[in-house]
Amino acid sequence: MFKILPFAFKNILRNRRRTILTVLSVTVSLFLLGVLLAVYAAFYARDVPAVQAQRIITRNKASLAMVIPEYYGEKIRQIEGVEALTTWNWFGGTYIDNRPEHMFARFAVEPDKIFQVRSELTIPPEQLEAFLRDRQGLAVGSSVARRAGLTLGQRITIKGDIYPVDLELVVRAIFEGKEDNESYFHWKYLQEGLPKEWRGNVGTFAIKTRSPDDVQRVAEAIDNQFRNSPQPTKTETESAFVLSFVNQLGNVKVFLMSIAGAVVFTILLVSGNTVAMSVRERINEIGVLKTLGFTSAMVLWMIVGEAVVMALAGGVLGTAAGYFATQLMRDVVVNFFDGLVMPLWGVPICLFVSFLVGLLSSIVPAIIASRTKIADALRHTG
Repeated sequence: MFKILPFAFKNILRNRRRTILTVLSVTVSLFLLGVLLAVYAAFYARDVPAVQAQRIITRNKASLAMVIPEYYGEKIRQIEGVEALTTWNWFGGTYIDNRPEHMFARFAVEPDKIFQVRSELTIPPEQLEAFLRDRQGLAVGSSVARRAGLTLGQRITIKGDIYPVDLELVVRAIFEGKEDNESYFHWKYLQEGLPKEWRGNVGTFAIKTRSPDDVQRVAEAIDNQFRNSPQPTKTETESAFVLSFVNQLGNVKVFLMSIAGAVVFTILLVSGNTVAMSVRERINEIGVLKTLGFTSAMVLWMIVGEAVVMALAGGVLGTAAGYFATQLMRDVVVNFFDGLVMPLWGVPICLFVSFLVGLLSSIVPAIIASRTKIADALRHTG
């Protein structure tokens, strides 16, 4: 098989325009596949801190859009196994405009509890003290500060959209950690600015249990305590809570796989058409090669080799482009994750897909060409 690779390379270069267009088509398709794998990994295969296994989120059982009373927090704190609890209320709002660098998660929290619940985050003691003292204090993740150009002592305004209030905040702390695309401000400061009918309600509570073994028991105890109340709760792990946002869009996993399948099928058709055209143009040459002693197997593998080489070339370029593009996007794409990054396990998947595209698109034309009789090939005029 390797003896005929030089022939395969020469045949690839015969029609450079067609070859370049085919390689570019595979490149674009594999780039899209790589980005889809990055989205899939961000939703379903991301690395999470070990301490996250100790955290649970309590919300209204009916819907994420509905609130629960603030006093639920004190009752939850009394449950055996609860180590720390804080309000974790999504504020939303707009900082300057809706450009990606100005978009980040904003939560109203209890400042003295948030870094106990999210204990994997690190914050300088003097900055934490400043954050606790200032009712208008804001603590931001390092990636937020870097992307939005925020510095300690800077005053910013968050314009409310969900809540009818604009927040005047001062950056008092910058924390580090894997989940550093969030910002926190004082829950009481938000409450003071709201109309009376809006006060005393919380979107969610973030709770840290004493150990991962306590998670299931504490979650059941919380929901059982408020089962018959006017606002029953639903308590779930932090990972399940984050995925609940994704599930609101529908079956995202099937959606992503469907798009990936459509991308692969489309490039399979493009590559198959290219190989078929190339074979039709060379039927006479194939007859000559057979006359000179090329076997049917050699002809078959020569054609397959051409297609595989082109597909792999496009696969390498597309995979590399997808990997580095998502690396550049990791500080731009804003969500509950670390950013949109193509996982390393996506590289062999993309390369294997490109190999399959080359193989499957060429196998039928190659078999037809290899079985063509010498006399028929030499008489061919199409």
